[in-house]
Amino acid sequence: MTLNEKMALLKENSASRKIRIMIIGLGSVGHYLLDYLMSTADENLEIIVAGRNHEKMEMDVNIVKVSSSIRGQNRTNIIIESGVDLNDVSSITKAIYEHKPDIIINSSRAYSGLKYGSISWSNFRAYGIWTPLSIKYTKNIMDAYSNAESKAIVINTSYSDAVIPWLKSAGKAYPDFGSGNVNHLVPRIKFALAAENNISDWWNIDVTYAVAHFHDVVISKEGQTENVDQLIYAEHNGKKLEVTDKIFAACKIAMPVDTKRNMMNASSNFEIIQGILGAIRSCKKTKIHSPGFDGNIGGYPIIIDGTDTNPKVYIDNSRFSLDEMKKKNRESIYLDGIENVTDGVLFYTDELLQKVQNVCGVKLPKSVPFAEIDNTAQFIISNIIEKFKK
Repeated sequence: MTLNEKMALLKENSASRKIRIMIIGLGSVGHYLLDYLMSTADENLEIIVAGRNHEKMEMDVNIVKVSSSIRGQNRTNIIIESGVDLNDVSSITKAIYEHKPDIIINSSRAYSGLKYGSISWSNFRAYGIWTPLSIKYTKNIMDAYSNAESKAIVINTSYSDAVIPWLKSAGKAYPDFGSGNVNHLVPRIKFALAAENNISDWWNIDVTYAVAHFHDVVISKEGQTENVDQLIYAEHNGKKLEVTDKIFAACKIAMPVDTKRNMMNASSNFEIIQGILGAIRSCKKTKIHSPGFDGNIGGYPIIIDGTDTNPKVYIDNSRFSLDEMKKKNRESIYLDGIENVTDGVLFYTDELLQKVQNVCGVKLPKSVPFAEIDNTAQFIISNIIEKFKK
C-alpha cells in the first residue's frame, strides 16, 4: 500500500472512530512526544505506548497524564502495551495486530542512555558509523509491521537519512517518514534570516532545503558548511532572502547536550503527525523537511497536501529538481561516512574506515550486507561504544 493510499484510508477511518497512534519506545523522545500529543487536548486520538518495562512506562504515562490534567489538556486516552521486546519480532507483531494503529512512531534506540554523537563527532566527525545500530530495531518493527499486515503510516526517528534507504533497497517494508536532522536546522536558519533582515514574524519565512545529516550537525555545531554549497531557498512574503555564510554562522547557537536535545526530535515527530492530521481533518497543506523520505538518501522538503479530495504526500520540487536534491544529499552524507546504500548493502567511506582504525584500532567492514546488521551492530557496541565508556 502506498503512502497516499494510507492517507486516504486514514481519512476514511477518522470519520467513524478515533485515530490510533502507537509510540514504540518510551525513552526521552517518546516521553516528550507523548506530552506534546496530550497538549493538543484531542479527544479523537488514542495513544498506545509500547515497550518492555510496564512499571517504567506506567510512571512515565502517569506524570504526563497528571501534568496535562493540571494544564486542562488531558482529553486523550492512553493505553500501555508492555511485554514488547524489540529484539523479538513476534512480540511487536502481536502489539501491532491487536491495536491496529493508524500511525506508528519508532522512537526506540538499540543502545539507550547514550548520545551517539558524543562519541562520533569528536573522534570520527561522522555519524554514519552508527547506521547498523540505528536500523537494528527499525528493521524488526518493519518486519512485524509486514507480519501484522498493518496499513499504518510509519515515522522513524533514528538516522532515517540512511536507514530508510537501506530497508527499501533490501526489498523490505520501510517507514514512510523520517523525523529530525535537517528539520532541526531549518528553525535556526529562520531565526538568523529574521535577525539579518529585521523580520519580526520569523515564522512566515519559508525555507526549502535539501541536505543530509552531516550538515545539520556541522552547521549547528560550528556555523560553517565545510565548503559545500547548500541547496537552499528562502523567502518572506514573496521576497527572496539570501542565505549566506553569515546566516549559517548565526545558526551556531548554544544548546544542551543531554537528553533535553530530544525535545527537537520529538517535535519533528509531532510536526509530521500534525501535518497528517491537518491534511485529513482540515484539508490543510503543510511543508515539512524529512530525512529518508520514499527511500531516498538524505533529507528533503516534503508537502503533505489535504486540499484535494484525496490527500497526498510528495517531495517538493518547486525550487530544485529531484536529481539536484539527490546529488546534494549524497555529497552531504558522504561526509557523514556513508559512501552508498544499494541492493541491501551499506557502504562506509574509506575515510571513515581509516579514522576508526586510527582512533579505535579496529577495522570496520567496508560493506555491511543486510543479513549482517545485527552482527555489525554488536561489533560496534563491543569495540567502539564500550571502549569509550570505560
